[in-house]
Amino acid sequence: MTEIQTTEGQTCIRQHADQVQIHTCRQKLKKSARSFETLSQILSLAGNEVRLKMLFLMEEEGELCPCDLSDILGMSIPAVSQHLRKLKDANIVQIRKSRQTIFYSLKSEPLAIIRPLFSHITEVSGAVLV
Repeated sequence: MTEIQTTEGQTCIRQHADQVQIHTCRQKLKKSARSFETLSQILSLAGNEVRLKMLFLMEEEGELCPCDLSDILGMSIPAVSQHLRKLKDANIVQIRKSRQTIFYSLKSEPLAIIRPLFSHITEVSGAVLV
């Protein structure tokens, strides 16, 4: 076995490096860079339990206003609005205005990414996803 210095300066012991595999994997990561960025951003924001619940509720109900979310979650409207602003700034939710009321809903790309997670939640809780 040969001791090899990796690009990160760590030591790795192996017979030989599979350069084809390394190149192929790097190309896969490069090709999917935008998807990784999007998924990372969504998971980062959804990693907050309140925002995850908001996203789940929007997926279930289609759209909700801050007042609805405030009542459902038992939170103040300003606190709900701060979470919604983060989701909107990250391009995860979209808004629709009806007179003076703003309704929030999930955009299609983030929804496609997190829907399987919500399916897991509903399966575990015994709820039925419509």
